[in-house]
Amino acid sequence: MSNSNLGKAYIVGAGVGGLAHLTQRAKEVLEIAEVLIYDALVDNSLLSLIPETCDRLFVGKRGGQPSFNQAEIDRVLVKYVSQGKQVVRLKSGDPLIFGRAISELKALHDRNCEFELVPGISSAIAAPLFAGIPLTDASLSSCFAVLSAHDLAALPWQALNQLPTLVILMGTANLDSLIERLLKGKSNQTAIAIIQWCGSAQQQIWTGTLEYIQSNLPKDSLSPAVIVVGEVVKNSAWILPHLNLDLTKQKPLAYRTILVTRAAGQSSSFAQALQKLGANTIEMPTLEILPPKSWLLLDQAIANLTQYNWLILTSANAVESFFKRLNHAHKDSRSLSNLRIAVVGEKTADSLKNYGILPDLIPPKFIADSLVECLPDLNGKRILFPRVESGGREVLIEQLGNKGAIVEAIAAYESGCPERIDPQALGAIQAQTIDVISFTSAKTVKHFCELLDRVTDRETWANWIAPAKIASIGTQTSIACEQLLGRVDCEAEVFTLDGLAQAIANFYV
Repeated sequence: MSNSNLGKAYIVGAGVGGLAHLTQRAKEVLEIAEVLIYDALVDNSLLSLIPETCDRLFVGKRGGQPSFNQAEIDRVLVKYVSQGKQVVRLKSGDPLIFGRAISELKALHDRNCEFELVPGISSAIAAPLFAGIPLTDASLSSCFAVLSAHDLAALPWQALNQLPTLVILMGTANLDSLIERLLKGKSNQTAIAIIQWCGSAQQQIWTGTLEYIQSNLPKDSLSPAVIVVGEVVKNSAWILPHLNLDLTKQKPLAYRTILVTRAAGQSSSFAQALQKLGANTIEMPTLEILPPKSWLLLDQAIANLTQYNWLILTSANAVESFFKRLNHAHKDSRSLSNLRIAVVGEKTADSLKNYGILPDLIPPKFIADSLVECLPDLNGKRILFPRVESGGREVLIEQLGNKGAIVEAIAAYESGCPERIDPQALGAIQAQTIDVISFTSAKTVKHFCELLDRVTDRETWANWIAPAKIASIGTQTSIACEQLLGRVDCEAEVFTLDGLAQAIANFYV
């Protein structure tokens, strides 16, 4: 539609990412813009193309924050075009794919304003490509559908679940409900991928099955993300490493899959640290934190805290178990006023801080055996040492005793081996899609082996993990890796979870 006395509106698709994936026509239009009306997901680098004199109007809708409603955007667009301006309405992806462009086009049409549509690369098409996922395949996918999960109840699920491949936009906010509807028509083993910030330096990819994908995801918001459901997702494992995508400032662990073997409920912070470095993580809990066979000795020690000079805590588990029993005895941190407290590691110190207490001593090497070097005169001093029931830190206890200390090592918790291996982790191990297996204690190594021994013989599973690198948090863990797995490929320089994450990242730099 046109009127020579009026300006013109360009409804432009910004595509995905920045300048690298912008169409030539979109670039030309941005360079002549007099007014720019743009959305939240538009890459800021595109704004470098507009003239300095161009008026900018941000109309994005993000996270419940105050924003323009659609009717207001329609009115503003018409107003500037009616003033004879060259107006660029910049939308992420393609303007006619879930871009709410029809309302704007109708408003322009009704006021006889000239407009032009400029296509962009939709994330529905680009995100699977950036993840190495072909949406069609001669044997796996003869067709695909693109849908928005904004209103799940409005979708024809019976028909959609019969299609081999689905591409879902705006689906992470309702992921629980989305997966529930998918499982009504698809196998729980159907492959799924979630691609966040596709085509940008922040791109992250999580893959798995409908049954287990959520256990791999960070707690933070995943938006903006594209979800792909279907067996074509499995192609990503071998295609992605060969793409050599030019994503600026690519993260060191991009496209690497890392197995996390910490205890259930304790792995999320480590997994998130790896994910920030670009990794895809799969959790395989190898520890199960249990109460000791009896609380008697620890309860007796808590009842007589005034008899001790030092409290030594070497793990977050020891902190949590000790303070649970302290609370059980109707006591709090004030009961520890006569004690000095030594901890090993920053994570243990952080756990202690949750109870409003700062440790008196943290050895600089973050290992228990270095405590002895840092503690003052111990002759005749009584030390309470809550620890795992199955024992450990025997060298520490012996060295403290050699300095004249009286050490009471008392069971505060037990770390057992889970009854079964996580099915998703086992599938990834069998498929040899794991790049790194990370271990945070000697027990995680031991229980990892025990869990796989329950599945098959040692020779078979050793072949499964042969392509994977073995990463250790520190000296004692490395010794266990050498003894039980025959190798260690990288070890943390600083014996912390952050140190281990950085060591894995450095391995691939």
